[in-house]
Amino acid sequence: MGQDQTKQQIEKGLQLYQSNQTEKALEVWMKVLEKSSDLVGRFRVLGCLVTAHSEMGRYKEMLKFAVVQIDTARELEDADFLLESYLNLARSNEKLCEFHKTISYCKTCLGLPGTRAGAQLGGQVSLSMGNAFLGLSVFQKALESFEKALRYAHNNDDAMLECRVCCSLGSFYAQVKDYEKALFFPCKAAELVNDYGKGWSLKYRAMSQYHMAVAYRLLGHLGSAMECCEESMKIALQHGDRPLQALCLLCFADIHRSRGDLELSQLKLHCLSESIYRSKGLQRELRAHVVRFHECVEETELYCGLCGESIGEKNSRLQALPCSHIFHLRCLQNNGTRSCPNCRRSSMKPGFV
Repeated sequence: MGQDQTKQQIEKGLQLYQSNQTEKALEVWMKVLEKSSDLVGRFRVLGCLVTAHSEMGRYKEMLKFAVVQIDTARELEDADFLLESYLNLARSNEKLCEFHKTISYCKTCLGLPGTRAGAQLGGQVSLSMGNAFLGLSVFQKALESFEKALRYAHNNDDAMLECRVCCSLGSFYAQVKDYEKALFFPCKAAELVNDYGKGWSLKYRAMSQYHMAVAYRLLGHLGSAMECCEESMKIALQHGDRPLQALCLLCFADIHRSRGDLELSQLKLHCLSESIYRSKGLQRELRAHVVRFHECVEETELYCGLCGESIGEKNSRLQALPCSHIFHLRCLQNNGTRSCPNCRRSSMKPGFV
């Protein structure tokens, strides 16, 4: 496969990837990797594979392709390619929580002689280093790195980088328990997405919404936290972003725990896990969560006393009676009774749940 055909196939894979046909995109890129003799094209397709596996949460695969990309960059003997490949190696180790290795590779990036890509990638190197220091709880160095990354973003009008840094700063301030700043920075990231993110991946919106959800929960604004977390999970499910799905599940559980409704948190966990495993075709895991969901429903008596269907499994309008029994609104309307079908107490004026 020559240079022109390699470029065409890489572009084809990108189009498939942007339309959420991830597995087909990976197949195209792997064929390029097997058949192309163009070193520059191979380097580019390895970058695509690193990014794709990162977003799918396949971090060991991400690392594998980053190592191959380093070898390709050395064959090309180009400092810009070497910088980019070392950055991908740093990111791979960051995702695998190998924070000391991440810092080492970031320092290698910063120590490379002057490159054309340095101005563009320097901020991303500083961001990755900041995330690693944060993972090690070295807060002062983490903040220094984030501030440096933010300067790169401002100096180069890189709104996308600024958005990522703001999300990391949200995590930083959540850990040091300045919850107002923990909310401020993700909100800033969300503003950047709204102002500049028309052509960006939806992952940036999902990322900012997740960090806002965490901050809102810490501040005790549980309704706003739930709204942001649901928006983030919706995008994560749509794009198959499994790492973000896992973070959202944890956030949902924390929100319900903060409300004191531990049974509902388990229901939410099993229901969302069921949808994830169903989309992945993992039947054994799917069956386990379906069983646990229905066990939780029975334990908490969360089912309609008229039709017998589960409450909380899908979106539906409910009616709560003064006796605290809950029914589907349509079931009560069709039943036509003036008393509770469960305990026969007078319903008087029911309220909506």
